[in-house]
Amino acid sequence: MRVFLRVASTGSFSAAGRALNMTASATAKLITRIEQRLGVRLMERSTRRLRLTTEGELYRERAEALLGDLDSLDAEVMGGACSPTGLIRINVSVPFGRHCLLPLLPEFRRTYPDIALDLTLTDDVVDLYAAQADIAFRAGALSDSNLLAIKLGDVRRRIVASPTYLDTYGTPQTASDLEHHECLGFNFRRAAAVWPLRSGGRLTDREVHGMIAANNGETVRHLALLGLGLARLADYHVRADLAAGNLVAVLDAEVVDSEAFHILYTGRERTARRLRAFLDFMTPRLKNLLAPVAYAKT
Repeated sequence: MRVFLRVASTGSFSAAGRALNMTASATAKLITRIEQRLGVRLMERSTRRLRLTTEGELYRERAEALLGDLDSLDAEVMGGACSPTGLIRINVSVPFGRHCLLPLLPEFRRTYPDIALDLTLTDDVVDLYAAQADIAFRAGALSDSNLLAIKLGDVRRRIVASPTYLDTYGTPQTASDLEHHECLGFNFRRAAAVWPLRSGGRLTDREVHGMIAANNGETVRHLALLGLGLARLADYHVRADLAAGNLVAVLDAEVVDSEAFHILYTGRERTARRLRAFLDFMTPRLKNLLAPVAYAKT
């Protein structure tokens, strides 16, 4: 299993062999023996790179969990650890990581000092298997997959601007007023230049325009703080700014869209102890953070 996982991570018999002090041919023969025993092909071979089959992805996922449990068991029996150990690879958006996840890490590290964390903050949606991530945080509808999910809540969107911007350009009173305002946007492909709003009692996708776009929500938030336009961001992302008065919410009665937010993780019947510890620690705290907050009307 360990040889298989090293081949899967490197995509090469020779690279895996060098890391394990084995020849490339010995490594390939070992994988072939596993496939013969199971009666399925785990890897598609090519002259350029190896690619896991669907069965190979399943085998890798389960093998990682089983070996993680075995390592933890060995450590506990030998007295080397009384708590979960190992590495957790986490993929999270920049805003959620910055405002929700990272503030919880000091307490988590004090509670589980033997769990190592590998954090990737990006607003690009990546494939967990391709990125070799154990856990990801995702907003929006979930696609069908072999991943498990825990719902953290429904996150409301807010349209916000700095007091300086509103003093200079005025406060939009209706959805149609947005055509006269600078609306900050996103430059990744899946971002649509429309904001769902209620207009005249009807729901509509309002097309918006702006001269500045960015590739992550944290940058858009800073642009709004600098007075460069209106921004449509998640409630948790701007909650502290709204409470401090650095940003002001506008058109709250017209903004009706929200997205479900989930933790996604690998595993099926069994989940590695380190992952279970992370999930059990983070889930109630993040649900509390994402709970709706009542704001004083301005």
